[in-house]
Amino acid sequence: MVIMRKLLIFFLVLSCAACAKKEYYGDVKICFEIEVDGQNLHYHQMQYQNAAGNRYQVDEVKFFISDVAFLSRGGERYSVTDHDGIHYFDSDIASSYNWLISKVPDGQFDSISFVFGLLPAQNVTGFFVNPPENNMAWPDALGGGYHYMQINGKWLSLNDTVYPFNLHTGIGQWYENGSATEFIPNHFRVTLPLRDCIVTKDATTQLDFVMNVNGWMAAPNVYNFDEIGGSIMQNQAAQEMLRENGPRALSVKVH
Repeated sequence: MVIMRKLLIFFLVLSCAACAKKEYYGDVKICFEIEVDGQNLHYHQMQYQNAAGNRYQVDEVKFFISDVAFLSRGGERYSVTDHDGIHYFDSDIASSYNWLISKVPDGQFDSISFVFGLLPAQNVTGFFVNPPENNMAWPDALGGGYHYMQINGKWLSLNDTVYPFNLHTGIGQWYENGSATEFIPNHFRVTLPLRDCIVTKDATTQLDFVMNVNGWMAAPNVYNFDEIGGSIMQNQAAQEMLRENGPRALSVKVH
């Protein structure tokens, strides 16, 4: 009887061991690309035109993405914890063009979710203590925290004069009698489909994160520099236009 009990326990242990799922991990490398309607962006060249007909050039691009997660068709979610799930891109910093995310569980992921900008818990003055991230500081008088995005450049106005523009997004404000009465977060979440995104053991899967500069100025809101001007940090209406246009300016694809 004792022998039979021991044999039963032995086979139960073997059965449980066979049923236990082995976990394997791979890496995901996200490569960041900036383009204009399918063509690589060439900086410092007045050769582009937006939906409003403005001729413009781009001199630099900077932005944050945060709260990145990979989602499977079965509803499983893998949240990126590297660097709090935040990546900072700066067109002048070569190392920021690639983000290697290590130890992602193996399997097939059908979509990627992220916040463009920073979540309120992260978007507080002092969260970043070192450059280059802390160079994105947003003035405390305008709500504090950090810029979500900076696209800086120039446009050719209707009177053939070249003016600077700063597409800067961050905390917006509503004003009454010249004083800010409310601060409005302008970050937004995007969930994008992935095709054939399979993470395998001890291998690296590459994703291309693409920003189309013209996408920020096309739909659903046609963005016209001649009407809006070049500086919008205190223009919540303009920031809302960019927030609504933003999801159409971003795409992610399996390399």
